Amino acid sequence: MAMASMAFCGVNTVTFQNRRRHNSGMVCASLGNKEVTSLGVRVTEGEGNLPKLVLTSPAGSEAEIYLFGGCITSWKVPNGKDLLFVRPDAVFNKKKPISGGIPHCFPQFGPGAIQQHGFARNLDWTVGDSENVEGNPVVTLELKDDSYSRAMWDFSFHALYKVTLNAKSLSTELKVKNTDNKPFSFNTALHTYFRASVSGASVKGLKGCKTLNKHPDPNNPVEGSEERDVVTFPGFVDCVYLDASNELQLDNGLGDIISIKNTNWSDAVLWNPHLQMEACYKDFVCVENAKIGSVQLEPEQTWTAVQHLTIA
Repeated sequence: MAMASMAFCGVNTVTFQNRRRHNSGMVCASLGNKEVTSLGVRVTEGEGNLPKLVLTSPAGSEAEIYLFGGCITSWKVPNGKDLLFVRPDAVFNKKKPISGGIPHCFPQFGPGAIQQHGFARNLDWTVGDSENVEGNPVVTLELKDDSYSRAMWDFSFHALYKVTLNAKSLSTELKVKNTDNKPFSFNTALHTYFRASVSGASVKGLKGCKTLNKHPDPNNPVEGSEERDVVTFPGFVDCVYLDASNELQLDNGLGDIISIKNTNWSDAVLWNPHLQMEACYKDFVCVENAKIGSVQLEPEQTWTAVQHLTIA
């Protein structure tokens, strides 16, 4: 799992100790033989000295993305409030995935033939591109197969993860391309942790969905149907909603209403560990866009899904 190599404009070293920002606020990062520049994007050291991208919009919103795991760990709106949550037990040493923010689950969601939630959250992504769209920062991260991934999932792939920050929204677009000479299948999710007061949090838009409820036995989910207009988190919650609406509404119980729109994420997952995580369960809920059924890709085919988070 090689660390992405980065150098900054005017700097002849790849170490972060010698990073430099232009007076204009523009940062240039060099990845191998590719050089990208973008206003409102800077590269810095995060927790555990891991490289982190910081995106800042003209309106004052901000997002942080760790290259390890391609994990968005922070989304602050202009008033400074962070709408995402990173667990207090999260570690930034590359020995395990970052617990919180928006981790990737790919090419497997949950338990299965390979490790829990796959390997995308355990690998270093690289910066493929950065741009500025109507004044707002956009970055695209890349992930390709390597010896680590192929040891458990023997396929060649190319994933692109485009992150766009606006004044009151955070959008992601995930593209997975089959670059192998044989077909493969996968499932995937964005395991989004929202900062919340669990006793006051609720989700609208799930009524009528077929459900796979993993409480009380995660290994034997109970099929059912969601009859509630407003779904709450009264205790342990681990439930899959199949063929969910392309727009959900989260009331985080802290005074914020967040619209969760998507394209091609066909399913949703609600999760809160309750007393299994006593130190912090009251402070977050997970509302996850997911693709629970297998995506089948022939060689050279691409699957794309978009998530759009907006604060009211």
